[in-house]
Amino acid sequence: MDIPPGEQSQPPLILLHILRSNLEYGDWVGFFVLLGGISVLLVFSAMFSASETAFFSLGPQAIKDIREKEDKVSETIIKLLYSHRKLLATILIANNFVNVAIVFISTFLFQKSILDFSTAPVLGFILQAIAVTAILVFFGEVFPKVYATANKEKITRLMALPLLLLAKVMAPMVFLLDKSTGLIDRRMAKRGHQVSLDDINQAIDMTNDGKQSEGEKDILKGIVNYGNIPVKQIMRSRMDVSGLEISMPYSEVIVKIREWGYSRLPVYEENFDTIRGILYIKDLVPHIRETDYHWQDAIRPPYFVPESKKLDDLMGDFQEKRVHMAIVVDEYGGSSGLVTMEDVLEEIFGEIKDEFDEDDFSYSHLDDHTYVFEGKTLLNDVCRVTDIDTSVFENVRGDSDTLGGMLIEMQGKIPNIGNRIRYNDFEFVVESADRRRIKRVKMILPGKKETEEK
Repeated sequence: MDIPPGEQSQPPLILLHILRSNLEYGDWVGFFVLLGGISVLLVFSAMFSASETAFFSLGPQAIKDIREKEDKVSETIIKLLYSHRKLLATILIANNFVNVAIVFISTFLFQKSILDFSTAPVLGFILQAIAVTAILVFFGEVFPKVYATANKEKITRLMALPLLLLAKVMAPMVFLLDKSTGLIDRRMAKRGHQVSLDDINQAIDMTNDGKQSEGEKDILKGIVNYGNIPVKQIMRSRMDVSGLEISMPYSEVIVKIREWGYSRLPVYEENFDTIRGILYIKDLVPHIRETDYHWQDAIRPPYFVPESKKLDDLMGDFQEKRVHMAIVVDEYGGSSGLVTMEDVLEEIFGEIKDEFDEDDFSYSHLDDHTYVFEGKTLLNDVCRVTDIDTSVFENVRGDSDTLGGMLIEMQGKIPNIGNRIRYNDFEFVVESADRRRIKRVKMILPGKKETEEK
């Protein structure tokens, strides 16, 4: 089928409408000169953008390698990095000048050259605003930064001398920008910026470069959080502390030392509220064959800490005083437990065990959703074993630190054997208890489908 002549000539007519009439040879030359100028400026913009990424992404090892080369370019790179604020100001000023020039020339190109968009304003807007911006962003920013990330040293060596020259040429503007940003930085520093622990933990969770294991994330979270953890949360309760009565004969002390296997033991008089000191087992080694040694002479002064003391402060005290053990006291002055340096380190690195250690607590793993714990098991240990966030029970635990204590807080009394206590989707079954405490608890996690027979 033949196409009408009018339809065949329509596309060329649209193109001809945006060209000015009575064009001469000089007009075409000027158009291509402007187009070439934009291309050259676009290359400059790309180089400045790549320089910013390359210089400020150099790692310590890369900088060390550059120092060791000891050539003129390497010295220039180190000199620029030493004045990094001025370097950044130089790059930003130069890049902005180039980008402004590109926009100015492109505007002149579309309005004053061989093109005339008065008959096609929409097309003019698309080419002048959208197309130019897209080209500037992609070829002047995105692509150069991606390339510079993979070729840092190559870009830094290529741009070191030009940037040094530009820094000298634009010294007055660089000075003004550097001083103005310094003033803003000082004001921001005075005002400060509060970053919560939750913000840092979320940042750690979001960080995933493919090389970081879950264990490494746990260590980072431990470092972040341990300064906010009170001693009471990790101490060993006085009910579980092994200690020596000060009037105990030496022969019995030796028996207890061999039975318990600890390197340090607290020494008390009559009860644990009256701590007299700490016995270092190594101090008894020279007297191990004696039968009537007055072992009380080897007792060292105790170090007392309140329950509310934070772990970072405690670790600092341990290092300053060169001790590894502290007695934890409550608000009334009574001894509530004991904490060691190992307990503090385990909050960061996880459980630390040697060949002599046994499990600090016992539990049974019946299936994927059911566990049996002793009532005295710390809530932190329960959450660690079951992979539950410790904040889940924050609203019901009160002042309790153990699983049994939390259930007593929830009930307001010591529950009877067989009682089922529900909280959210968790279920706790009291399997053993007496008049004073809960001894054993079955914990059923969310997702347990089948019902249990009594």
